[in-house]
Amino acid sequence: MDKYYDFTIAAVISNHCVFQRNKNISIFGKAFKEDIVKAELFDRNNKLLAANETKVIAAAKASSSSIKPKTTIIQPPADWLIQLPPLQAHNDCTLKITCTQYHKQNAGATVPVIEKVFTDISIGEVWLAGGQSNMEFELQNCTEGPEELKNEKSPNVRFYYTNKIGWMDDNFYKAEEQTCWQTWDSEYKTAWSAVGYFFAKKLARDLNLANNFDPNKETVTVGVIGCNWGGTSASAWMSREALEKDVDLKTYVDEQIEATKGKSIEQQCKEYDDYEIENNEWQQKCAEIYSKNPDSEWDEVQRQIGVCPWPGPRSCKNPYRPAGLYECMLKRIIPYTIKGVIWYQGESDDHKPHSYAKLFSTMIDVWRTDWHDPHLPFVFVQLPGNRYKQDKDFKHWCLIREAQQKVHDTVKNAWMTCALDLGQYNDIHPKAKKEIAERLEETAICKVYKLSTEEKAFAPMLDSFLITQNKMILSFVNAADGFELRSNASTKQAMEYYCQMEARQGTPVDESTFTGFELAGSDGVFYPADFVFGKGEVASSSSLEGKNTITLTSSKVPSPVYARYGWYNYFPVTVYGKNGLPLAPFRTSQDNENKASEHAEIQQIMTV
Repeated sequence: MDKYYDFTIAAVISNHCVFQRNKNISIFGKAFKEDIVKAELFDRNNKLLAANETKVIAAAKASSSSIKPKTTIIQPPADWLIQLPPLQAHNDCTLKITCTQYHKQNAGATVPVIEKVFTDISIGEVWLAGGQSNMEFELQNCTEGPEELKNEKSPNVRFYYTNKIGWMDDNFYKAEEQTCWQTWDSEYKTAWSAVGYFFAKKLARDLNLANNFDPNKETVTVGVIGCNWGGTSASAWMSREALEKDVDLKTYVDEQIEATKGKSIEQQCKEYDDYEIENNEWQQKCAEIYSKNPDSEWDEVQRQIGVCPWPGPRSCKNPYRPAGLYECMLKRIIPYTIKGVIWYQGESDDHKPHSYAKLFSTMIDVWRTDWHDPHLPFVFVQLPGNRYKQDKDFKHWCLIREAQQKVHDTVKNAWMTCALDLGQYNDIHPKAKKEIAERLEETAICKVYKLSTEEKAFAPMLDSFLITQNKMILSFVNAADGFELRSNASTKQAMEYYCQMEARQGTPVDESTFTGFELAGSDGVFYPADFVFGKGEVASSSSLEGKNTITLTSSKVPSPVYARYGWYNYFPVTVYGKNGLPLAPFRTSQDNENKASEHAEIQQIMTV
């Protein structure tokens, strides 16, 4: 028998939810035309804070980009949206929503009314935690997680995970009904995004510290909406229409169309269902091998148990398809009011690095358009060092990092947080998550809340360069106090790993000349460069001038033309600004760019 609804409220609105303060509060769902929906928000003393109502007047517009499976759960045909006016921080509120069902009205009969009440509502700060597996990485699995989970005191953080099913069948709707906002008392906090949690915890602390923990002011609660999925391309998180408008981005859609040509929805679904069974069995065998021998070689693993089937056949049911999670996850929470987005992704687009800046900036534009917020802040992670010991250094992560730098430089209200030094050798998932989360938060505190400075929040980034004789003098922003060189057990271990990987590929490294900096002449051939902080011999007599500069030389490059730094997928990071943040990778020109299309093939590690 069909399951039928005649009034729904978006799943993201539940007990314990957090509404964004100082912005219009969006409350939404589905109903029938002619019905009237009313929302009332009360404080802890049952005093009315805000109220509004709407008459349902139009049917919902179906997306042209989605393929709809058959379901037995029938939703009402029309969307409704109520906006409550901006409010200051509050806690312990109650939300009452009523739907007067005029579409059921009969002559002389009472009009049916549905009433739903949600309690323990907070009005605070709401951030969406988006991306792939490094944002998905659970609190219980990160280095700092076990100790953090012992904390019995609520950290003023709440979490909502968007329904994580990539195909909108009956199972999707049934699972979505079970989603809700969780508090620190929830047994499921172990599965919260570690980055999202540590970001929110520090944000709550800093915002309340800015209020001097004034007892006359409400404590600010921070809510995180988890909307992420391991192994996903940014193309999965944006509309198909947006992808099709650009010749480079359209390739994501064209490849999907070509792979599914001539296949019915039923056939595609069956292929994917069969794959899931196969993949689960394969992953279990793989886990057994690595549990017995963590140093197992990937090629040997596949020789023993067969080629890894992930990410499965291209199909309408595969969550990695273009626009798939945009439809099944993101649009399920739009237009819930948020303050901004923290984003950790890029790994799964390393096969198309040259179009990533366009892909990511287009995705940002799609989200801002959908939220009707052209200034919606995006705070995102620049990919850390990563390389598996059996891989060549394909340098595609270098290009993704460069694309992320471009987005930082060119897209308004989009800011990059450098994580170059926070990678983990031989593992795409760095297990320590607290530091990158707190770097993201420092960026947000600076640019979104105006409570910090750029010198404190941002890594040193290349600003300009000057070639003089055999030297190249590089100038940087966010480095007014200069630089420092770090040499410790961690950097020495990273150098050892890097040398081992290069030796394995037949390209041994002279550790004595390796600095991370390189110079090239007009021939475009790069050689390791020596460096000094400041302008060297051409420095001004002023002790302050030149602190934000680094001078490069190389005996093999008497007439330098090009320079680059950190142009490796993984390497020992030793150069930091005095603000404690690593020098962001760069190159001075793309004239000599290598257009090679190879990239690492180890893909099972892209998911958690």
